[in-house]
Amino acid sequence: MGRPPFPAPRKGARYAMPTPFTDWLYNFPPVQWFNELGPRFYRAFFEADRWKLYLQGLAVTFEITIAAIVMGLVLGLFVAMVRTAHDQQRPGRRNPLLGFVNLICKVYTTVIRGTPMMVQILIWAFVIFKGERNKVMVGMIGMGVNAGAYISEIIRGGLMSVDPGQAEAGRSLGLSYFDTMRFIIIPQAFKNILPSMGNELVTLFKDTSLVNAIGAAEMTYYANRIGGKTYDFMPPLIGIALIYLFFVVILTWLQGKLERRLGQSDRR
Repeated sequence: MGRPPFPAPRKGARYAMPTPFTDWLYNFPPVQWFNELGPRFYRAFFEADRWKLYLQGLAVTFEITIAAIVMGLVLGLFVAMVRTAHDQQRPGRRNPLLGFVNLICKVYTTVIRGTPMMVQILIWAFVIFKGERNKVMVGMIGMGVNAGAYISEIIRGGLMSVDPGQAEAGRSLGLSYFDTMRFIIIPQAFKNILPSMGNELVTLFKDTSLVNAIGAAEMTYYANRIGGKTYDFMPPLIGIALIYLFFVVILTWLQGKLERRLGQSDRR
């Protein structure tokens, strides 16, 4: 459509009459596209109080992220301690039970790290829990099990980075293996694994969008619904992308601040 005709000037009023350049600029496709952005974003976020749906989705996104990181920490710490204990056994003094549990842990990490998270979530939702209607819970379990495999390798790398003499010193003081890990090894390994754990948390937060595939009502789910309602997917998807970016920047800033605080304590 061309530019609408200029209204007739009122008596005593002055108007800048259109020129060929202003007509061309008004009808230039990028300019028209930007002029339409305001109403499109209004329909996607404010019309019918749709912003409330984004807040509901954001709350579910945080719930899934927190549940997954807690489950992943529990699984990862257990697997890492089992594998580290198995690798540190002295020759000729192998524990068969520990070896069997270590084999299970190796299979777990290999399978989970070797298959896509999307496929795992679909298996959890439509094979293992095919009758479960609470898809948010299924998404938490799927993402928590996936996170556990990666966190276990992060923690195991941190534990192996600590000088073996630290563990020997703890055992010489009469501490058990688990007490040595708890009071000596893990506190030292924590500083080494903090950057990788921060990256894993950020990755988990972003990957919560995958549970949209099983119908869990998080941010991407609501963005797709709103896009289908308004027949315009660009504003809601760009909007949630900016929301994800905003919180990722905050998480990264907090991680950096914690790293600097721990670095200062090391120099004292």
